[in-house]
Amino acid sequence: MLLVYVAITKFTLPKIEKKIDQSNLKSEEVLHAYHMIRIVVGILTFAVILIAWGIDFSGLLVISTSIITLTGVAFFASWSLLSNVTAYFLILSQTSFRRGNFIRVLDADNYVEGFISEINLFSTKLITDDREIIVYPNNLILTRPTIINPRARWKTVGKFTDRPEPKIQRQQKTKG
Repeated sequence: MLLVYVAITKFTLPKIEKKIDQSNLKSEEVLHAYHMIRIVVGILTFAVILIAWGIDFSGLLVISTSIITLTGVAFFASWSLLSNVTAYFLILSQTSFRRGNFIRVLDADNYVEGFISEINLFSTKLITDDREIIVYPNNLILTRPTIINPRARWKTVGKFTDRPEPKIQRQQKTKG
């Protein structure tokens, strides 16, 4: 069974590592993601070993059901810490959320925009044009409409009514 763990880590982890390397993350974030993936693979391998040794499967079934339930809660509970951790792994797998990309997160009438500087387990750090640091929860980045590298920049934080008028509307007002 140890061979199964070695086989999984030799074939699966390089593919995951390639995806993470393409995401342009800092080395600390990459190491954290590697450790989390190795822990998950290790737990799954340990579970397979327990089943092979004939240890009571009903107890393992209860544990796995609990884990699946927690994962389900993580996907649907918007303010739980578990949803931020789940969102962290989803953000890591998306290449559009790379370090250095400029994003605008829309939330009803408000917005937040800035460059992605760090992606942590619970939050993402954005740096605005004014060099302010905004720490934004990962689950909100995934659940709110997000514009990646928008054409025009507004103020760093504010309401939609605060943004400047487009040139076309200003020209029409002056003519009319």
